Amino acid sequence: MDLEKITRLNYGEIPIYEPGLSELVIRNARSGRLKFTTRAVDAMADAKCVFLAVGTPQNKDGAADLSIFWSALESVAPLLATDAILVIKSTVPVGTNAEAARRLRALTGRSVDVASNPEFLKEGCALDDFTKPDRVVVGVCRPQVADVLYELYQPFLGTEHPYLVMSWESAEMTKYVANCLLATKISFINEIANVCESVGADINHVRKGIGHDQRIGFAFLFPGVGYGGSCFPKDVRALINVAEDKGVSPRILQAVDNVNEAQKEILFQKLRRHFGEDFSGRTIAVWGLAFKPRTDDIREAPALVLIDRLLAAGATVRVHDPVAMDNVRKIYGTRLSYCQQLYDALQDADALAIMTEWNEFRVPDFEAMRRHMKQPVIFDGRNLYEPHRMRELGFHYSGIGIESTGEF
Repeated sequence: MDLEKITRLNYGEIPIYEPGLSELVIRNARSGRLKFTTRAVDAMADAKCVFLAVGTPQNKDGAADLSIFWSALESVAPLLATDAILVIKSTVPVGTNAEAARRLRALTGRSVDVASNPEFLKEGCALDDFTKPDRVVVGVCRPQVADVLYELYQPFLGTEHPYLVMSWESAEMTKYVANCLLATKISFINEIANVCESVGADINHVRKGIGHDQRIGFAFLFPGVGYGGSCFPKDVRALINVAEDKGVSPRILQAVDNVNEAQKEILFQKLRRHFGEDFSGRTIAVWGLAFKPRTDDIREAPALVLIDRLLAAGATVRVHDPVAMDNVRKIYGTRLSYCQQLYDALQDADALAIMTEWNEFRVPDFEAMRRHMKQPVIFDGRNLYEPHRMRELGFHYSGIGIESTGEF
């Protein structure tokens, strides 16, 4: 148990950034509807539904590490009421719910209802995703268990928000497949963007040309520097591990992971082609550290790969992010210059690398940018700007899968 985190929560301090989360937590805590404790017995008194929502990080071999999950299950087992339902919210490999039911029977001496209820929340939009879900998925063995969970979720459901009941295994698989398919779309468009750049095509035009096909759509077809975060990387690797354990060769999933890891290197490769191997005496500004906007999560963030490469090459690195700099500071300490203001990061910079598509970066003062920078050079990992306009403004500009402007 993280006593420090629980203490902070009880004082109204939220340890993660999510728009609207702080206000929601404080309001419900003050009204007595929400409490935080390290004592499972206090949290579970008379509980009809007990949710397990612990992390399942990646092992060295890519499999999901369930050690924390099983420890949590063993802690709550003796405290479950006779009619309680254990709801597994954690992302777990196929077969985990069945194994949980077996372990609970051994620990309690009776059959305990178990339900798989995977979450499909997007960081930065989690509150909206919960209150207006695309769908709610539950995996059960008894229809009565699904009825209880329907009553719980009914206030957030409508005709356009289906409640899908299936087996444990299907629910477990649904979570992994959803994340893996989204990751596949990202790696696909990134690979196509690299091809476009090599042949002189514009990925923005290509993306529009295919996105208007209703069979394809536009979602997750935005080229960039690769995906990160706590879900896509580990879930792709976990499903690869599950498949290989069953003797199946998941070639597409392996390619998705390989393409993504290579894509995280793309901006450093562009910088190196421009400046050469040695960055000694060069100052590089980095806008965006979180793996996506509206969060302070830097897990598997592409920005960290770029920073590592720049530091190893001898560069001075100045960084700015609206909310993620404290988390980055815990990793890099004084090796970086942390700039609270957007344009301060550009002071005497030889180039700017854009790694996260924060709204603050979309419409900057370009004249102010040029005044601060030593050289008007931008490597845009999120394609925020129009290349021809950047040429007119006097910038050397390079995006992902689009024509570069200026003499590189």
